[in-house]
Amino acid sequence: MNGTLSAVVTLALPRITNVLVTDDTLSVDLEDGRTISVPIAWYPRLAYGTSEERAHFQISGAGYGIHWPELDEDIGVEGLVLGKKSTESPVSFERWLQRRKPKE
Repeated sequence: MNGTLSAVVTLALPRITNVLVTDDTLSVDLEDGRTISVPIAWYPRLAYGTSEERAHFQISGAGYGIHWPELDEDIGVEGLVLGKKSTESPVSFERWLQRRKPKE
């Protein structure tokens, strides 16, 4: 051997069991007992959405993701565990805002 060590790390992701979105926070309960809470500002579409739109979600991807149909937003457990914010560009977000129907 040449004296170097290498290791392979496998990240076993837990499934999502519950989701709560408030005006300030996205909180996700995981099957391993953890709750991950992140600022809703990390996800502009959630931050911009109404309380009703935020409450209408589906746990998707066999429990590894969350989908908000009215907001066209998808967030995966891996990104939450790793602390990743939305990577949507300002141009894309602006186009999305312009396509939204005005609320009555």
